[in-house]
Formats: sequence, C-alpha cells, structure tokens
Amino acid sequence: MIRMKNVTEVYDSSDTVALDGIDLKIDEGEFVFLVGPSGSGKTTLMKLITGEVRPTNGTVIVNDFDMSKIRRRKLPKMRRTLGVVFQDYRLIDNMTVYDNVAFAMRVVGARNKDIRKRVPYVLELVGLEGREKRLPNELSGGEQQRVAIARALVNSPRMLVADEPTGNLDPVRSLELMLLFEKINEMGTTVLVVTHEKELVNALAKRVITIEDGHVISDGMDGYYSYDLE
Repeated sequence: MIRMKNVTEVYDSSDTVALDGIDLKIDEGEFVFLVGPSGSGKTTLMKLITGEVRPTNGTVIVNDFDMSKIRRRKLPKMRRTLGVVFQDYRLIDNMTVYDNVAFAMRVVGARNKDIRKRVPYVLELVGLEGREKRLPNELSGGEQQRVAIARALVNSPRMLVADEPTGNLDPVRSLELMLLFEKINEMGTTVLVVTHEKELVNALAKRVITIEDGHVISDGMDGYYSYDLE
C-alpha cells in the first residue's frame, strides 16, 4: 500500500525539483505500471518508496510506515515488506541459485528449517526448479532475472517493486517475465513495475500511472496508450 500526498522532492545539490506536488494511491493487491520519459521523476519516486530519500515536503506512507518520519533503525523492518527487483539482477556471482535466494532469508535471521522449505517453493514458482546448483554465469539473462525475482519474493513481501526489470531481455522473455509478475499478483502480492516498454504495458492492460516533469499527467487503464515515451 502506497499513499503520497502533495509530495515534493528537491535535490539540494542542484536545486532540481524532481517531484512537484505528487498525489498517488496504490492499494493492496493492485498491479500498477509506472511510466514516463527519462528525467520525469520515476527514479526519485522509487527512491521515496524504498526509503533511499525522504520527501522534501508532503507525506509518503509505504505499507503503513511514514517515510517522512521513519527512524533509520526502522528502515530494515520497512524494507522487509518490499521485494525489489532491479534491471541488472545484482546476484552474487560465486553463489549458486539456491544460495542467492537463501541469502535473503539468512540476512533477516530465518531458521535453516524455514529456508530449506521456502527456497525450493519460490524457485518452483518462478520456473527455476532444477537450476538450484547453477551459478549465475551459467544462466540466461531471463533465468538470472527470475533468480532476482525469487530472491525478492522469498521473505513474503507485501509488495513487489520492479525497476525496468526487462531492460536486458528480448521481447519474448520480457513478456514471460510480465506474465510471471501477473501470476505473483494474482497470488495476493501488490506489484509495481517501472518500465518504458509500451508493448508490454499494452499487452497486460493494467493500471498505468504516467509522470512527466515531476507531475502525474495520467492515471488509469488507458494512461499509456496515447503517450510517446521516446
């Protein structure tokens, strides 16, 4: 769940107004695309959601945490409610698929018994059964991204946030990945995907929020179709 009310973000180093008066609401269980041209404010909005930056003005609530007032020691607890997927995968090269995913559970203090039960389940969910002992460099790009998704899901987050997750994939693998996100959403996890790929957004026909110059310019089921990101 995300609530933003009159949110402004100004970077002190350059006096750049990255976001200007943003109002935004994403409810539990939604699947939402966030789109917009380079420099529109997408990255800043993501940083507000993950707690990398605080709003200059306004209110940001993420999964019941007030991000404008949250103490630093509370950030890890908040971030455990999010699963974040990046374009560049960020896997640990010398760890197997299994250990990359299990590592996310170990860092939050999960018991070995729970790790042994949960990791195989999540790997099967993302279609990686049989790949447990492989290293990242033995996988295709699509498989590496699925490992990253499994790692993001393994601690049962309330929300999955994906930042340009298909940027390194061909169109067929990109669509497969989006269908996987749709499956994850249908199982009850809120999904927010930042992307510039019009064909994928049109194929799934979900809610689309478009931002430009730090403002939300459209929000709805047809918000992407008439907008040229190039």
